[in-house]
Amino acid sequence: MAYVSLEKLLDKTDSSVFKLVVLASKRALEIAEGQPKLTDSLSVTVKPSIIALQEIMEGKIKAKELKS
Repeated sequence: MAYVSLEKLLDKTDSSVFKLVVLASKRALEIAEGQPKLTDSLSVTVKPSIIALQEIMEGKIKAKELKS
């Protein structure tokens, strides 16, 4: 199983655990429904949630900024 560092992930989401959880869960659902993976470093047997976290850590998935 791949190790995903929490510190690196929080840096990608402005230190917001809430943003990280929402972003990772939405991406994991997309992967589970058949969307292509954006990272090739993981094997086929890895869970969609781990793949989503790896993509966030690599900077391939980012949260949208809301305009006020």
